Amino acid sequence: MDNFINNIVPITILLFLLITFLQSGIDKVVDWKGNLGWLKEHFASTFMGNMVPLLLSIILIVEIVTAICCVMGIYYLILDNHTWYAVLAMFLACITLLMLLFGQRVAKDYQGALTITCYFIVAIFGLYVVSL
Repeated sequence: MDNFINNIVPITILLFLLITFLQSGIDKVVDWKGNLGWLKEHFASTFMGNMVPLLLSIILIVEIVTAICCVMGIYYLILDNHTWYAVLAMFLACITLLMLLFGQRVAKDYQGALTITCYFIVAIFGLYVVSL
Protein backbone atom coordinates (compact mmCIF):
# COMPACT_ATOMS: atom_id res chain seq x y z
CA MET A 1 0.00 0.00 0.00
CA ASP A 2 2.93 2.34 0.64
CA ASN A 3 4.06 2.11 -2.99
CA PHE A 4 0.57 3.06 -4.16
CA ILE A 5 0.44 6.12 -1.90
CA ASN A 6 4.02 7.15 -2.73
CA ASN A 7 3.29 6.91 -6.47
CA ILE A 8 -0.24 8.28 -6.53
CA VAL A 9 0.61 11.14 -8.93
CA PRO A 10 2.35 9.05 -11.60
CA ILE A 11 -0.27 6.30 -11.23
CA THR A 12 -3.06 8.83 -11.80
CA ILE A 13 -1.29 10.26 -14.84
CA LEU A 14 -0.69 6.74 -16.18
CA LEU A 15 -4.41 6.01 -15.76
CA PHE A 16 -5.22 9.20 -17.71
CA LEU A 17 -2.83 8.20 -20.51
CA LEU A 18 -4.10 4.61 -20.47
CA ILE A 19 -7.68 5.78 -20.99
CA THR A 20 -6.59 8.25 -23.68
CA PHE A 21 -4.50 5.86 -25.78
CA LEU A 22 -6.50 2.67 -25.23
CA GLN A 23 -9.73 4.39 -26.27
CA SER A 24 -8.04 6.00 -29.25
CA GLY A 25 -6.50 2.69 -30.35
CA ILE A 26 -9.79 0.80 -29.95
CA ASP A 27 -11.60 3.51 -31.94
CA LYS A 28 -9.10 3.17 -34.78
CA VAL A 29 -9.57 -0.62 -34.89
CA VAL A 30 -13.38 -0.52 -34.61
CA ASP A 31 -13.84 2.32 -37.12
CA TRP A 32 -10.77 1.94 -39.34
CA LYS A 33 -12.60 2.98 -42.52
CA GLY A 34 -14.18 6.03 -40.91
CA ASN A 35 -10.88 7.20 -39.42
CA LEU A 36 -9.02 6.54 -42.65
CA GLY A 37 -11.58 8.44 -44.72
CA TRP A 38 -11.58 11.43 -42.40
CA LEU A 39 -7.78 11.55 -42.25
CA LYS A 40 -7.37 11.21 -46.02
CA GLU A 41 -9.58 14.26 -46.43
CA HIS A 42 -7.85 16.07 -43.55
CA PHE A 43 -4.40 15.59 -45.13
CA ALA A 44 -5.43 15.67 -48.81
CA SER A 45 -3.63 18.92 -49.58
CA THR A 46 -0.44 18.05 -47.67
CA PHE A 47 2.63 16.00 -48.47
CA MET A 48 1.26 13.31 -46.12
CA GLY A 49 -1.93 12.79 -48.16
CA ASN A 50 -0.71 9.58 -49.85
CA MET A 51 0.80 8.17 -46.65
CA VAL A 52 -2.31 8.25 -44.45
CA PRO A 53 -2.86 4.45 -44.22
CA LEU A 54 0.77 3.85 -43.22
CA LEU A 55 0.83 6.74 -40.76
CA LEU A 56 -2.48 5.68 -39.22
CA SER A 57 -1.10 2.15 -38.75
CA ILE A 58 2.02 3.50 -37.06
CA ILE A 59 -0.02 5.71 -34.73
CA LEU A 60 -2.31 2.78 -33.88
CA ILE A 61 0.62 0.52 -32.98
CA VAL A 62 2.33 3.17 -30.87
CA GLU A 63 -0.93 3.99 -29.05
CA ILE A 64 -1.55 0.34 -28.17
CA VAL A 65 2.06 -0.18 -27.05
CA THR A 66 1.79 2.98 -24.94
CA ALA A 67 -1.42 1.73 -23.34
CA ILE A 68 0.21 -1.63 -22.52
CA CYS A 69 3.22 0.17 -21.01
CA CYS A 70 0.82 2.28 -18.90
CA VAL A 71 -0.72 -0.88 -17.44
CA MET A 72 2.71 -2.36 -16.78
CA GLY A 73 3.92 0.95 -15.32
CA ILE A 74 1.03 1.06 -12.86
CA TYR A 75 1.57 -2.59 -11.94
CA TYR A 76 5.30 -2.23 -11.28
CA LEU A 77 4.96 1.06 -9.42
CA ILE A 78 2.51 -0.58 -7.03
CA LEU A 79 4.34 -3.93 -6.85
CA ASP A 80 7.90 -2.81 -6.14
CA ASN A 81 8.23 0.91 -6.88
CA HIS A 82 9.97 0.07 -10.18
CA THR A 83 9.73 3.02 -12.60
CA TRP A 84 11.11 1.66 -15.88
CA TYR A 85 7.74 0.93 -17.53
CA ALA A 86 6.22 4.13 -16.18
CA VAL A 87 9.04 6.18 -17.72
CA LEU A 88 8.70 4.25 -20.99
CA ALA A 89 4.92 4.80 -21.05
CA MET A 90 5.23 8.53 -20.38
CA PHE A 91 7.98 8.87 -22.99
CA LEU A 92 5.98 6.95 -25.62
CA ALA A 93 2.95 9.10 -24.81
CA CYS A 94 5.03 12.23 -25.41
CA ILE A 95 6.42 10.87 -28.69
CA THR A 96 2.94 9.84 -29.88
CA LEU A 97 1.51 13.23 -29.03
CA LEU A 98 4.39 14.97 -30.81
CA MET A 99 3.65 12.89 -33.93
CA LEU A 100 -0.02 13.86 -33.72
CA LEU A 101 0.90 17.51 -33.12
CA PHE A 102 3.14 17.47 -36.18
CA GLY A 103 0.28 16.13 -38.29
CA GLN A 104 -2.14 18.75 -37.05
CA ARG A 105 0.34 21.54 -37.73
CA VAL A 106 1.02 20.22 -41.25
CA ALA A 107 -2.74 20.09 -41.88
CA LYS A 108 -2.99 23.63 -40.48
CA ASP A 109 -5.53 22.44 -37.91
CA TYR A 110 -4.39 24.79 -35.18
CA GLN A 111 -7.35 24.07 -32.87
CA GLY A 112 -6.57 20.35 -33.08
CA ALA A 113 -2.92 21.10 -32.34
CA LEU A 114 -3.96 23.10 -29.27
CA THR A 115 -5.99 20.16 -27.97
CA ILE A 116 -3.01 17.83 -28.38
CA THR A 117 -0.85 20.34 -26.51
CA CYS A 118 -3.11 19.96 -23.45
CA TYR A 119 -2.54 16.19 -23.46
CA PHE A 120 1.19 16.74 -24.01
CA ILE A 121 1.42 18.95 -20.91
CA VAL A 122 -0.01 16.12 -18.80
CA ALA A 123 2.33 13.56 -20.38
CA ILE A 124 5.49 15.66 -20.04
CA PHE A 125 4.59 16.50 -16.44
CA GLY A 126 4.15 12.77 -15.79
CA LEU A 127 7.53 12.05 -17.35
CA TYR A 128 9.07 14.71 -15.13
CA VAL A 129 7.42 13.37 -11.97
CA VAL A 130 8.31 9.74 -12.60
CA SER A 131 11.90 10.64 -13.53
CA LEU A 132 12.68 12.39 -10.25
